[in-house]
Amino acid sequence: MAKIVRTISEDASVVATAIDATDIVSEIEKIHQTSAVVTAALGRLTIAASLMGIGLKGEKNTLTLRMNGNGPTGALIAVADSFGNVKSYVCNPVVEIPLNKFGKLDVSGAVGKDGTLSVVKDLGLKEPYCGQVPIVSGEIAEDIASYFAVSEQIPTVCGLGVLVNPDLTVKAAGGYLVQLLPFADESCIDILEKNVNSLPSVTQMLSSGVTAEEMAMKVLEGLKPNVMDDLTAHYKCDCSRERVERALISIGSAELDQMAEEEETSEVCCHFCGKKYTFTSEQIRELSRQAKS
Repeated sequence: MAKIVRTISEDASVVATAIDATDIVSEIEKIHQTSAVVTAALGRLTIAASLMGIGLKGEKNTLTLRMNGNGPTGALIAVADSFGNVKSYVCNPVVEIPLNKFGKLDVSGAVGKDGTLSVVKDLGLKEPYCGQVPIVSGEIAEDIASYFAVSEQIPTVCGLGVLVNPDLTVKAAGGYLVQLLPFADESCIDILEKNVNSLPSVTQMLSSGVTAEEMAMKVLEGLKPNVMDDLTAHYKCDCSRERVERALISIGSAELDQMAEEEETSEVCCHFCGKKYTFTSEQIRELSRQAKS
């Protein structure tokens, strides 16, 4: 369970959202069996998705982040709902590369910088909203801030962190997202810059016992912040047999007929949670008949 708190300045010109996502990123490591640097990379992207997801207005709205920098991790995907619940996936869960020049996990080296960050918002309309920006650093937080500045013209500060233990478990993970509304004045911006520049890292704060609410309050210190929302979120996959059946039908009858011919039973595994769905050859043939109709 993750703790998410959203605060707003007294003049309503700045909103800060913070999350302690240690439990969520721990679940990611358990499900995907990620190496340390991939846990950090996928964890950061998933935290960002959760922080952005709760900004969606409709209960059934979803947001998908897809990052592909042509690094050794391959594509990373994180999906969030409007309650901050998330699920995520990475093409290559085990990547072993040297630490960066600061002696830390080289997230940028794992993700790569030659590619794009895509944001897809399903708002219940005929077509989803899609935004895409070039990757600027591969460290993810800067890339999220760049997306908001370029695609949505919202001045944004993002801080993300994942601290991995030597045994590959997750010690601390979380982040914050700060956004200025158009009427924010210069004095407010100055205070915010001072606060952000003086903050310890996200993982330092969480490791020392700072809560999500305290983190959000620290970011807006001096702006008389108030709590808007206090939520809990989970790593939550919404896969089901019905969804898998629809996905199989979508590949077409010819391929389904071939599957039924080659295997007595076929197994489909969910990329997000690892749950396995088994289909007999006759069940596959029935799906093939549905694909033809």
